[in-house]
Amino acid sequence: MGKRHAGRLVGLGVGAVTLTTVLGGCSLRDFGETFGNFGWPAGGLTPQSNRMYDLWIAAVIAAFVVGFFVWGLIFWCVIRYRKRGDQLPSQTRYNVPMEFLYTVVPFLVVAVLFYYTAVVQTDVDRTSPDPDVTVEVVAFKWEWQFNYRDAPGEDAQTIASTTGNAGYIPVLVLPTNRTIRFEEHSNDVVHSFWVPDLLFKRDVFPGDVRNVFQVTLEKEGAYVGRCAELCGTYHSQMNFELRAVSPEQYDRFIAAKRNGQSTPDALSSIGEEPYAVTTHPFDTDRTKRSAS
Repeated sequence: MGKRHAGRLVGLGVGAVTLTTVLGGCSLRDFGETFGNFGWPAGGLTPQSNRMYDLWIAAVIAAFVVGFFVWGLIFWCVIRYRKRGDQLPSQTRYNVPMEFLYTVVPFLVVAVLFYYTAVVQTDVDRTSPDPDVTVEVVAFKWEWQFNYRDAPGEDAQTIASTTGNAGYIPVLVLPTNRTIRFEEHSNDVVHSFWVPDLLFKRDVFPGDVRNVFQVTLEKEGAYVGRCAELCGTYHSQMNFELRAVSPEQYDRFIAAKRNGQSTPDALSSIGEEPYAVTTHPFDTDRTKRSAS
């Protein structure tokens, strides 16, 4: 391969890396939606989910750029050096530009992707010392307990609580446009707190390990929650619902809970459906059963 052709390939490689860098740094929502989000679920509820969406779309585009570049090389070699007779093409033992291309360009592509992955991961895992709402998530076979706390940390006090049981799918009520801190731990085995619409899940470990993360909900609504870690016989029934309401409704809900009302009664008092409505295909009609 001549130096002129090798120089062109180096130029293409640098262009691919530059394009990857530019795409990684900009908002890609409109572009992703045009192509069906490249398999990523649409409609994240939090700023964190939107950051992960942008990272996914940028990574897919980078993969296509690299893929087309490699495919172009393959087809170019197939056509340029196809057999035209008994004479073999000239053999080149050393080609510094090509070796430079093979070494530096993959490193740059990986470095760019690693950088943006680290930035987004740091942003997703960031927590503030003074969140607006703190919820302790307690997992156990095969239910959930949600404790509304007055401050972060293990020394905080529980001001209200919702616990699921065999006859009641727990509803976790949270406000929009406020920072929400989750503190998780398990009473038995490993579980996993998963709300698909958050585009995020976090394992819940037993013992002294407390997983902590923080989100800000941007849309009101009811969203199904699951345990995403196979935890035993009734793992499939370990469901809950996240109910995102306005800050004013949330304050009234907490006040009702602190006055001794059950979660269904407190939900009814703020004009919300009292029972879970998004846990299909499982039966959500619990109106004739107990609730906490």
